[in-house]
Amino acid sequence: MVRVEFLGPIQKESLELEAKSLRDIADILSQDDELKEWLRTSAVAVNDTLVSSLDIKLNDGDKISLLPPVCGG
Repeated sequence: MVRVEFLGPIQKESLELEAKSLRDIADILSQDDELKEWLRTSAVAVNDTLVSSLDIKLNDGDKISLLPPVCGG
């Protein structure tokens, strides 16, 4: 199981999912219309390290975070 956390304005509770890669996570989350939009614009971190590929392999206990873009000044 991996833990998926949604940060900032994404109003979803964390999920525990069975997944072997980030591609599996993306496939599962894209079934939710609201999350599908966030998947297009959010950065993704695995165990607090930003990643850019969906081909990242996951291990039991990994933490995946969706980090939506923010405005600052």
